[in-house]
Amino acid sequence: MKYLIIINDAPYGTEKAYNALRLAMTLQKEFPENEVRIFLMADAATCALPNQNTASGYYNIERMLKSVLNKGGFVKICGTCADARGIKNLPLIEGAQISTMAELTAWTVDSDKVITF
Repeated sequence: MKYLIIINDAPYGTEKAYNALRLAMTLQKEFPENEVRIFLMADAATCALPNQNTASGYYNIERMLKSVLNKGGFVKICGTCADARGIKNLPLIEGAQISTMAELTAWTVDSDKVITF
């Protein structure tokens, strides 16, 4: 199966990105034959910025995204959302890519399940 997880909230402040990535990581662990795709929209575009420095014992979205990528997952960022936040030309976590609404549309049509956070 192909899972598409769309995240809309900032990496910190709410736990939506955290819970979405917990789901993605658990899907990869429990069902490694399935494909996990993450699409970051709105304030979630900032989830893909590197060098996040969180307090000891606090979850780190960068590490979680890297885990998804390292297990064969995909991470794409809405280019319009990144541009609106002034981050489109900043370095991203290795493996994450700026994307388009057309690509999100293609992923949506091609996915077996679409989950939004």
